[in-house]
Amino acid sequence: MTATPHFLFASDSLKGTLSSVEAARFLGEAAHRHFPGCACEVVPMADGGEGTAAALVDACGGELRRACVSDPLGRPVEAAYALLPDGRAVVEMAAASGLPLLSPGERNPLLTSTFGTGELVRAALDAGARDVTMALGGSATNDGGLGMARALGVRLLDAGGRELAGCGADLARVARLDLAGLDPRVAAADFHLMCDVDNPLTGAHGASAVFGPQKGATPEMVAELDAGMRSYARVLSAAFGRDFDVPGAGAAGGLAAGCMAFLGARAESGVARVLELTGFSARLARADLCVTGEGHADAQTARGKVVAGVAAACARAGVPCVAVVGGMDAGAADLPGLAAAVPTAIDAMPLEEALGRAEELYALAAERLFSLLALGAALRQ
Repeated sequence: MTATPHFLFASDSLKGTLSSVEAARFLGEAAHRHFPGCACEVVPMADGGEGTAAALVDACGGELRRACVSDPLGRPVEAAYALLPDGRAVVEMAAASGLPLLSPGERNPLLTSTFGTGELVRAALDAGARDVTMALGGSATNDGGLGMARALGVRLLDAGGRELAGCGADLARVARLDLAGLDPRVAAADFHLMCDVDNPLTGAHGASAVFGPQKGATPEMVAELDAGMRSYARVLSAAFGRDFDVPGAGAAGGLAAGCMAFLGARAESGVARVLELTGFSARLARADLCVTGEGHADAQTARGKVVAGVAAACARAGVPCVAVVGGMDAGAADLPGLAAAVPTAIDAMPLEEALGRAEELYALAAERLFSLLALGAALRQ
């Protein structure tokens, strides 16, 4: 490490406690104490879940734009999307169609719709976006993207030619798609899906069976939704000439399949898409060390989480990578490219206490990390 090293801070938020920017502030303070004159560069990270749009605005510039759209039950709600430089936008479907917008008693995927997500896409196109990334985490819906399609001008017709609203219960009713009114700007834009699950549209591992119960579906509802999704998959295949019951299509209650069909979207790893949007490889080329992190590192970390994605990028670039995490399971530090994981907890304590002391504990972890780095640098002299 050089005498005045360049540090790159690329952490996810520690959900419910610290944002990526706040974590970087503590890291930077510790780094400057132990390496006076060092350079600290911040690239907030996300993986497609809640906060992705805000993190990308922090990392890339641009702004959060707000629009009045429909919530999962059709009520008005103000939702934000990210408008980034160069005609790019990021739409978080949870902002319009997410589970937190409903009370527990309102959760019923037969009734919910992604119409509001389609309205957010339309707002991004209205703002001039020609490259739109869809973040699919946190869905309250199981409509296969029917609602989104309707918001963008597609008519959903039953066997009698009557138009449908596009909720989960309409999956079994839709017999034909009238694509004539689909917003022409869709064909002129590039769409990307942040998708880190491999669930198909239907069956025991499909959208309804795996994710439906989280959204309020009873076993009877799951059976009805899955049967409807099978029918809908046949309608999509007839309309577009290809099969959409493929791995990943079941993400966000089948919204992924709808995005693939109606928007021509490509499914990509969430963190890989964030790394691309932020120009991470160019930033990494300047770094002597990268510090990443997330709330809890465990077996799921390797499946498309920020720490795994950043560590892999560091391995390709030959840059050492360390993770500061709220907590970790055994083996979490064995990710390719990750030199070490530093948990913030300093003693056995209840989760509530750890969350309440998150800033203090993170600052102490940052101090431990950079004091050890300074010691190592001194020993090499």
